[in-house]
Amino acid sequence: MENGDPAGQRHVRFEPDDKPPVVLAAGMGLQFAVLSIAGIVLTPAIVIRAAGETDSYLTWAVFAAAMVSGVSTILQAVRFGRIGAGYVLLMGTSGAFIAVCVTALVEGGPGLLAVLVVASSLFQFLLAARLSLFRRLVTPVVAGTVLMLIAVTVMPLIFDMVRASPQDSSDWSAPTSALVTIVVVIAIALKSAGGLRLWAPVIGVVAGSITAVAFGLYDFDQVADAAWVGVPDSAWPGFDFSFDSAFWSLLPAFVLVTIIGAVETIGDSVAIQRVSWRKPRAVDYRVVQGAVAADGAGNLLSGLAGTMPNTTYSTSVSIAELTGVAARRVGVAIGAIFLVFAFLPKFLALVLAIPEAVVAAYVTVLIALLFVVGMRIVSEEAADYRKGLIAGVAFWLGVGFQNNLIFPEYLEGFAGGFLENGMTSGGLVAIVLTLFTEVTQPRRHRLSTNLALGELPRIQEFLNAFATRHGWATPMSQRLDAVAEETLATLLGAEQAGDSSAERALRVTASKQDGRAVLEFVAAAQGENIEDRLAVLDEPTADRPVERDVSLRLLQHYATSVIHQQYHELEIVTVHVNPASEATEERPK
Repeated sequence: MENGDPAGQRHVRFEPDDKPPVVLAAGMGLQFAVLSIAGIVLTPAIVIRAAGETDSYLTWAVFAAAMVSGVSTILQAVRFGRIGAGYVLLMGTSGAFIAVCVTALVEGGPGLLAVLVVASSLFQFLLAARLSLFRRLVTPVVAGTVLMLIAVTVMPLIFDMVRASPQDSSDWSAPTSALVTIVVVIAIALKSAGGLRLWAPVIGVVAGSITAVAFGLYDFDQVADAAWVGVPDSAWPGFDFSFDSAFWSLLPAFVLVTIIGAVETIGDSVAIQRVSWRKPRAVDYRVVQGAVAADGAGNLLSGLAGTMPNTTYSTSVSIAELTGVAARRVGVAIGAIFLVFAFLPKFLALVLAIPEAVVAAYVTVLIALLFVVGMRIVSEEAADYRKGLIAGVAFWLGVGFQNNLIFPEYLEGFAGGFLENGMTSGGLVAIVLTLFTEVTQPRRHRLSTNLALGELPRIQEFLNAFATRHGWATPMSQRLDAVAEETLATLLGAEQAGDSSAERALRVTASKQDGRAVLEFVAAAQGENIEDRLAVLDEPTADRPVERDVSLRLLQHYATSVIHQQYHELEIVTVHVNPASEATEERPK
């Protein structure tokens, strides 16, 4: 774990709990919404036109996509019960579904698409509710790899957009507009540490758009023809409940892409926690569960509204990193503006008229930052060569599939073509390799008991038998005993801080990996995060009782590393312990 000293602090102006001025929050929300709305409305337009559907359905689908994006973005920011992350996570139309949605529209029309989207969304709710069961599969390595592969998937399209310009325009028009945009954004982001940095994206886009106007690239006619206020004339397309062969043949593809999209959301929710606080914090998996549940709610609403599925936009992480603004109030502002945009065709046209080269230049900066965030997550986990191998193989296979370099004659069109998407195929490879690693791990030994110091002798007897079975001498048994005692004391101390007297079940798992002991303590959810408490252990404080630190300091001494994962339903403390003769006295990570 990173330390919490000033050198490790990030340049965050507003943390999630902060309340920036309303004017600033509205301004930030406006620029983020303006720069994201194009993807929300263009993706369904691409799908519907490719499937040969009517303009009336296109109008309805775009309107519904903006509405659902607004509602789900607000839901992510404010959190409703266990739905929502409580962070600024933009929600919008999912590009990963383009291929399967086109197939669904061709096979059965909007009614079939709506039913498939609703059905597949239920799997996201299931994943969110029981995420702890999938913790060994959906790991930070998988999430970070998927984030890196987003760049691989998106950047070819972005580079094509940079070159896009009308036939009668100058050959230099698109490159010049893109260059001005990217230079302005990067220059302000690199050299400004104050309020100007907050506006780097919008200043860059405005500068690029002005350049495009000079070259005649901006489509003023599109803006002029659009109405100021309006709602679609077309009606909701309804559902197709026939459940014929088309539904059953496409459902597996929809479910798989939904799961891969959930992995992307997991990656986004892990990454947004990393960039939203000045001091590093342990990942809160309750936030991850909330983000996936909100993603499922967005997909459910999309299906009910008869439009394409929703997902988190990974550029949320890049924007927070670029501007240093992570306040929830901004997320609410973004969602509200999406809702307003849905009823303002003139403003939608104004945004859609921004030349593709300008949009592409801006997105290039965000995708570059996103790639680095994913790389950072993977690098923090890749000290274990197995995890590094999984990330490397999955990433490069994703690159190969994305560029149709791996047996394209056999895989073309398979299951709606989902393997032709680098993020989908690479994410699937990472999950399969992680599953293989888990299945082939040495046998784990388990003990079920209660979380109470009175159960310590039984736990120590279990650990002594485990040490003897693996040939460890008395010093290692004593070290494991001490780790168990201090972990229990720390968990019980956190329980007291949570003021809970309910008895909690405890499961202790012990295994040997790479010559070291790995102990896992699984209990019902309660209390503070041990990793965060370890991070501030050496910081002077007047309001923290010294006696609360004793068990932490002893645990810190005996353990090689301590990982604390907190879910809604349970919490898991994983402790790595080197044999006594080889153990270091380093601070646990």
